[in-house]
Amino acid sequence: MALASWPVSVELPVQWGEMDDFGHVNNAVFLRWFESARIAYFQHLWPERPSGDEVGPILARMEIDYRLPLQYPDTVRCEATVTSLGNSSFHMAYRLFSEAHGGAVAAEGDSVVVMIDYRSGKSVPLTQELRAAIEAVEADS
Repeated sequence: MALASWPVSVELPVQWGEMDDFGHVNNAVFLRWFESARIAYFQHLWPERPSGDEVGPILARMEIDYRLPLQYPDTVRCEATVTSLGNSSFHMAYRLFSEAHGGAVAAEGDSVVVMIDYRSGKSVPLTQELRAAIEAVEADS
């Protein structure tokens, strides 16, 4: 299986209100941008959002390496990919590019997503269907 092919990309404008008192985009906004890419990826896996009485994904961990401070105006492009599959979780990676910085990488991130039975709150194994869906998304890049 070929993972880490960066199949999902979202483009987002930097908003004036996303900057902090230091004149650059607040660090928490990067987390939101990575979330937007993750949700875009999830829409390929779950065209209809899982309800609260089903099995679905939960973000268990998020790590961000900030490479460049960003400011308004700018447009960022955030890419997402799945890098590995575990028993009940999978790892995702993110790259954020800045148009104002000539397409340079502004941040990179990694996360762990765990499949949860929302009723019991317990993790459940990745199904063969989900594994196949991830492989299909990664192959479409």
